[in-house]
Amino acid sequence: MKAKLLGAHVDALTMEETVGRVSGFIKSGRPRRILTLNPEYLYRAQFDSELMRLLTRADLVTPDGVGIVWACRVAGNPVKGRITGIDLMLCLVEKAAAEGWSVYLLGAAPGVAENAVEKLRCAYPGLRVAGAHHGYFKEEEACRVAEAVRQARPELLFVALGAPRQEIWIDRYLELTGATVAMGVGGSFDVIAGRARRAPGWVQRLHLEWFSRLLMNPSRWKRQLVLPCFACMVLRKYKL
Repeated sequence: MKAKLLGAHVDALTMEETVGRVSGFIKSGRPRRILTLNPEYLYRAQFDSELMRLLTRADLVTPDGVGIVWACRVAGNPVKGRITGIDLMLCLVEKAAAEGWSVYLLGAAPGVAENAVEKLRCAYPGLRVAGAHHGYFKEEEACRVAEAVRQARPELLFVALGAPRQEIWIDRYLELTGATVAMGVGGSFDVIAGRARRAPGWVQRLHLEWFSRLLMNPSRWKRQLVLPCFACMVLRKYKL
């Protein structure tokens, strides 16, 4: 089941159903793309045809952000709940450890992906890690990085290059990497590695994670201006 929102289709699945969908992708063996959609990306996609193209090409689009959940409800196409990138990544890693899938971590600053691998191995015994590579490479090195992933032969590829760079990279190089499923995970490696803090659980339950990130990193204020613009766009289209 999909919810239509501002020209995009968002998969209306629970976390369990989402993991089950990805399991099906792995079994099929065909390259698949997962895009975790937040208000900032969808707002920018209204004015950037390339971002919208990446969104429509994705095989699975999750509602990453309470703003997307709210907007789908306003549009009359409610989803079943928020599926964040980091939560989905951890659920997939847990599933990978149980099923024997191998994972590859690509992105973040040098050393961060390796630290995240150590934490994941401790949390999920038996996890097969195909490899890790930092995200500080130049565009002319992208093919070499993709080839390194291919040599490692992972089923799951997590890419932490920040949006929309990670979505663009996945779209261009997924087939070359040979990975079955790839998804962008933003700053998840930093959180898993202990380099950055996630908002406390009670803040997440109040849907104020965006405000917590702003307090921890005030330089984000320009990016946060997108949120009221996105809300106005949704209300104008579906209520006015």
